[in-house]
Amino acid sequence: MMTKFKKCVIWVCFSVMAVLPLIGSGCSGLRTGQDSQGIGPGSTPLYYSFSDVLIPGELKEDKKSSYIIQSQGFSAGILSFRGRVERGSLIAFFKENMARDNWETIGSFVSSRSILLFQKESRWCVINIAEGDFYTHVEIGVVPSASGS
Repeated sequence: MMTKFKKCVIWVCFSVMAVLPLIGSGCSGLRTGQDSQGIGPGSTPLYYSFSDVLIPGELKEDKKSSYIIQSQGFSAGILSFRGRVERGSLIAFFKENMARDNWETIGSFVSSRSILLFQKESRWCVINIAEGDFYTHVEIGVVPSASGS
């Protein structure tokens, strides 16, 4: 039978083993230059599944949380991203570049979880920006408008 001391030692060992990888991964972002994902601070913005929604190069796609429906001349769905980018700079980036791609700004809600709403001919785009402890998460949803206008 295990004594209380042995149980305590085992519990402490398991706790340390569980926390060490988290500490190591949290400090990995403190390196200068490119991070382990190959995304540098001056990365070139890219178009992903939506040819008229430009994404900052500092964001990395979360493919497990993204889904796209495509048919002839049509695409809709949600793209998920994360990166170490300030919320304010993301909001400014999207407002500027969505206008360049002929999206009309309909409205926005800005806080630690911000929402930007855009409209274009027959589609809507909702950009959700949420700050986390280590990353900023961005979800971009594009859907057709109900009336087609």
